[in-house]
Order: sequence, then C-alpha cells, then structure tokens
Amino acid sequence: MTKAVVATQYGGPDVLDLIEVPIPEPGAGEVRIGVRGAGVNPIDFKVYSGMFGTKPENLPMRLGFEVAGVIEAVGPGVSDFAVGDEVMAHQVSGGYAEQIVAPVDTLVRKPTNLDWSEAAGLLLTGATAVHALTAVDASAGETILIHGAGGVGLAAIQLVNARGARAIVTASEARHDELRALGAEPVTYGDGLLERVQALAPAGIDAALDFVGTDEALEVSLALVANRDRIATIANFASGPAAGIKVLGGGPGADPGTEIRSAAKFELAALAGDGRFRVIVDQTFPLADVAAAHQLQASGHASGKVVLIP
Repeated sequence: MTKAVVATQYGGPDVLDLIEVPIPEPGAGEVRIGVRGAGVNPIDFKVYSGMFGTKPENLPMRLGFEVAGVIEAVGPGVSDFAVGDEVMAHQVSGGYAEQIVAPVDTLVRKPTNLDWSEAAGLLLTGATAVHALTAVDASAGETILIHGAGGVGLAAIQLVNARGARAIVTASEARHDELRALGAEPVTYGDGLLERVQALAPAGIDAALDFVGTDEALEVSLALVANRDRIATIANFASGPAAGIKVLGGGPGADPGTEIRSAAKFELAALAGDGRFRVIVDQTFPLADVAAAHQLQASGHASGKVVLIP
C-alpha cells in the first residue's frame, strides 16, 4: 500500500485526509512515479471546495496536478523514459501522493539544478504564464503590464524578460525589492494605479495580463491598452467576457489553451535548466500537513510556491 491525499467531502481544508491506497501499476504509455514533491495550486482548492460542482460520485476525490519525482516502473510501449529517470509531470491526476501513475506525454526531464520542491512547482504556474503571454502575443521590445505577483505573476515576469520585453508588475510595496531582483518594475496597486503606470511607461503599454481578477485590474488595463485582444485574464470570469478581453483557463467560456500549456513544459524546463527561470518556493509541508498547506495557499500570504513533500 501507499499513501495519498483525498477530499472526503466538499468544503475547506478540513475535509482533506491522508489515506492508504493500492500501489498503482502503469498501463500502456504510462509510468509510475515515486513522488518527491507535489505543487499546491489554487485550482486544487477550487475543485474540492465545490466551485465546479458537488457531484457525490466524485468523492473521495484525489488532488494535485503537478509533481516531480523518480520513475519507478514503466508500462508497455514506453521507450523514451526508464526506471530511475528524474522527471516533472503536468497535468497529472492525484499528484498529492507518495506514488502516482502518469502518461508519458505529461513528462519532461527534471533539470539537474532544481531541487525537488522547485521542480514540483515549475510547470503549472509556468504553463499558465506561457499561455497568457502567447494569448496577447507579447514580443521583444514591448512593455507588458502584469497585475499580481503571485505564482503565475512571478513566472510571467521571467518569461517576459526571456522574450526581451519589459515587465511592469502591480504589487504591495513590501514586495518591490523582490520583484526588482527578478527584473520587473513594480508599481503599487490601489488608488492612482493608472497614473503611476502612465508615469512609468509614458510611451504606453502594449499588452496587459490580469492574474488577480479585480475591477481595478480590468479598468486600468482597458484604459491603457486599446486592442482588447491584447488583454487577458485568468481570474475575472464575471466581467472579462463582457469587456471583450481574452479569458483563459478553466472557467466558463474560457480558452483552456490545452496544447499551449502542454507544450510549455519543454520551454520551462529549458529556461530553468539554463538558470534563466527561478522557481520561488515559499514553504514546504509533509503530506500529513496538507490542510496547513492549503490554509497558507488560501491566505494569499505565500510569496512563492507551496509544495507538499511526501
């Protein structure tokens, strides 16, 4: 037997439990991964909180969409990976576990310079940021406004830099030094944001990315970017569609960007392996403390990735 986290009902972090489950065996085109780290992401909470429905037949519910670990077994037809390979995987199912089975098309080799917690936190937020930048066609020499310096925002800053563009990022003043160190130009959100951005970029903003979903983010983006095809949100599913901007992700009517996000793992692994992309880990937790990990994630006070370490 092995251990995995499940949600026993719909609700908050208190419904999460660590249980014993059979050791999974890989089928054709699959591998079994001994998990060394599992990324915690807001989507995990949204799934078991009931935001996407409360079907009783989906309980108990396994959680976790990204992991890093070591291949323990390979199924029939697997030739590109072998037992002992260190890999990262996204999008998987049930990643909060000691061992999982994953299709080979979710895998990419782990860069040797990343530790397990960094590797476990790279792919989901990174792929979301790649999708957002692709959607607004961010290009070299442009100025990109990023609303929010959470996990996706931190990834987007580095990807903007890698594309030879300029990143202006909204954040609390306490985080400005951290963001400058990543190559961003921080600006404090709140009253007067529009004027502060205009002062930083008198030549204008080429595209805007909303990772927070606030009315302020939408209104300032619309005021600064004339072409609404160059404004994207992953968080404002209420007002984004009516405003005519691009809505991305898993919300109603949003573009999931499945192919873009799947392909992004190769770009992200290459950038991280070359040292051009840092995964900032705020805190790690053992599987047994999954509720505490989710409380930190939900608090909004994490300044980087939250990772479970089996």
